[in-house]
Amino acid sequence: MAPWILPALKAVLPHVGSIITAAKPVFTKKAPESTPESGAGPGAGPNASVVVQKQIAELQQAASQNAGNIRELAQQLQSTVATLEQAATLAEARLRRAVILGAAALAVALASLGVALAAFLLR
Repeated sequence: MAPWILPALKAVLPHVGSIITAAKPVFTKKAPESTPESGAGPGAGPNASVVVQKQIAELQQAASQNAGNIRELAQQLQSTVATLEQAATLAEARLRRAVILGAAALAVALASLGVALAAFLLR
């Protein structure tokens, strides 16, 4: 598993429940509409305006809660990106050391091959 996945999962997993809770519909449902035979059209009566006002209030509350959740997720994303950048820098330094060590090992191997070849030919 890639080493950058763990910090990302640790940052996101605690918030999955709140994301799911925020995403499911929790708004007030409209009252069943009147039938055309009763003479009252859809949305007729004072009860309809109360339901609409309640829905508007719930939408405003959901929008403000959504803004707070987005702000929190942005902060989490920012810390995750910073952690990933730090891990990438560390991995780059380790890779650079490994390349230098490999080049040094190759140079020693070539030198020892040359010495062995010279000892074989001069014998």
